[in-house]
Amino acid sequence: FGQCPACKEWNTFVEEPVTRGTNTKGVASYHSQKIVSDVCPVELGSISLEENDRITTGIDELDRVLGGGIVSGSLVLVGGDPGIGKSTLLLQMCYNLSEAGRDVLYISGEESLKQIKLRADRIGQCTGKMKLLCETNLDTVEGVLTKSKPEIVIIDSIQTMYKDDVPAAPGSVSQVRETTSVLMQLAKGLNITIFIVGHVTKEGTVAGPRMLEHMVDTVLYFEGDRFASYRILRGVKNRFGSTNEIGVFEMQEKGLVEVENPSEYMLNGRPENASGSV
Repeated sequence: FGQCPACKEWNTFVEEPVTRGTNTKGVASYHSQKIVSDVCPVELGSISLEENDRITTGIDELDRVLGGGIVSGSLVLVGGDPGIGKSTLLLQMCYNLSEAGRDVLYISGEESLKQIKLRADRIGQCTGKMKLLCETNLDTVEGVLTKSKPEIVIIDSIQTMYKDDVPAAPGSVSQVRETTSVLMQLAKGLNITIFIVGHVTKEGTVAGPRMLEHMVDTVLYFEGDRFASYRILRGVKNRFGSTNEIGVFEMQEKGLVEVENPSEYMLNGRPENASGSV
């Protein structure tokens, strides 16, 4: 289809095959009948606030943007341009969490185990028991999460994950929507905190963070020039905190380093006593 009859833009149509399952309705109704006896409403006053205790990541800038730390059972989307440092930041977070005794699983669909090990060694030695998995089939990932039930899971990235029953290429609209829906059910059902990495192009047309913002609990954008040293982590959506906070990082040889006083760097190099400066 060349031109869209509605918005008059060219080459904006995306192929999205529609599948019709033969026994989908029967399976769904049977499943609902099977679990309906286990569903029981809970009184508001009986819910303990300790269930939502936040987990500190060991990175103050990240904790502040998240609203004070990680909330158990939440689904967090970390978006940004390719090569901006999303994987590096999350890998450093996994280091801190595993060293604090947390059960962390890093699932990569873009790099092999040796490639992750090379990047990890550049950041530093990990003293905790952090686990790695290289897998792109979401059915396999679902089985691993259901069996091992880790506390924190990193999915790097959502564009590489796919489901067998969705006849579309990984990274397409259908695949990204279905895989995120499954991950959301796993996070809520198993009380697992899942971080999803999503790449964004200049046009923002890749089936990623733009479409998924309404599905996840928190949306963080990692911004900055990939050829410059400074990065800004911005909260666009947060069900557990404010979206007015930002975190400033500097990319150095051994990974991302927190910038505790951004004003010092922003004002650095300006002429002293210049007209209009305060």
